[in-house]
Amino acid sequence: MKKGILKKTVAGITSGFLNGLFGSGGGVVAVMFLRNIIGDEKKAHASATLMILIMSTVSLIFYAIYGHVDWAMGFKFVPGGIIGAVLGTRFLKNMQSDKLKRLFGLVLVISGAVMFF
Repeated sequence: MKKGILKKTVAGITSGFLNGLFGSGGGVVAVMFLRNIIGDEKKAHASATLMILIMSTVSLIFYAIYGHVDWAMGFKFVPGGIIGAVLGTRFLKNMQSDKLKRLFGLVLVISGAVMFF
């Protein structure tokens, strides 16, 4: 198998597994893999969003089958999530790649600290 195909396969399986396990957590890993594969910070984040959409749809189907989805609560977050998504993509458009990388790292550190403690 070619190295590029193997890299993409490992990235996909790892991202998908973590997405299924954590619920969109695979997106974080997808960004890191895509940054390495694509080489462009903004394209990596945007492309990871496509991966997250598809992986999350598949995960949602299985979460629903297993009875783990609180539909009423989930839908309460949708309007704010849509607004946040629009704002985030507008910020991404104008943000320098090095600042985006640092901000992403900061969010990961804060998220990790909150989860750990």
